[in-house]
Amino acid sequence: MPINLPDRLPAVEILRGENIFVMSESRANTQQIRPMKVLLLNLMPNKIETETQILRLLSNNPLQVDVEFLRIHNKESKNTPQDHMDSFYRNFEQIKNTNFDGLIITGAPLGKMDFDDVSYWQQVKQIFDWSQRHVTSTLFLCWAAHAAFYHLYGLKRFVRKEKIAGVFLHHRRKIHDPLLRGFDDEFWVPHSRFAQMDVEQLAAHPDLEILADSSDAGAYIVVSKDRRNLFVLGHPEYSVTTLNDEYQRDIIAGIEPEIPSGYYPDDNPSNTPLGRWSGHANLMINNWLNYYVYQITPYDLSDLNTMTPWEK
Repeated sequence: MPINLPDRLPAVEILRGENIFVMSESRANTQQIRPMKVLLLNLMPNKIETETQILRLLSNNPLQVDVEFLRIHNKESKNTPQDHMDSFYRNFEQIKNTNFDGLIITGAPLGKMDFDDVSYWQQVKQIFDWSQRHVTSTLFLCWAAHAAFYHLYGLKRFVRKEKIAGVFLHHRRKIHDPLLRGFDDEFWVPHSRFAQMDVEQLAAHPDLEILADSSDAGAYIVVSKDRRNLFVLGHPEYSVTTLNDEYQRDIIAGIEPEIPSGYYPDDNPSNTPLGRWSGHANLMINNWLNYYVYQITPYDLSDLNTMTPWEK
């Protein structure tokens, strides 16, 4: 089944060119089924690139997904045309009284900044709190996961001296959780960040559970025990070239970055990067939509707060 997107969204043609089934908004409106309503809060500077990465993952599942885009403020974006923002993105005031099946909150390039110093931190906290009442399950990616741990659970991250960048081997901590159905015992995930959560602190929290981690990159998949919050501390949405783009950008900026680990064959940046994480990334998103959202969310979203809690 397809994802349902606005007819003129730039990602539509990119995804169709990759032979991904994308349904136009006008066609979807004629179908007599209820799609999953997923809201995407995009905090990354290049909105179009991040939209395409997230939508690529959402598209590869048997459910029809109706995607809406949320922005954190109305300030002009330096990396995305204002016409694009005005055409496709909504403000929080426009959706705050609406319930959604799923919410995805992206990372943000704020790895070294204290949360309280982020210019839109009050808005982020408001949306986090709103999500706990108006969304069946929320997926927090990278920076958003760190921020949610801090705001919702009082857990602090620490900043590494060196950036962790590359593709790292991960292991399942659990076998029978629905989110990990179909996972291999070991799988690869891209990471690109300075900040990190303490694994022992996460494991000790009574409301959280670690499902997968890495000896090199730390905790990767963490869930709240009611499964309404899913924290993914890497970047499964990255395309094959994203880490290379970041590496080349840092070189141009004079940062002298380390070569991303496990990314280039023979660790040689002259070689074409090796992509080996999309299978697990697609499976994780499919399992999230199916088991944490579709199997739990009420048909009438106005009944969201009376839904049956998630059960193992």
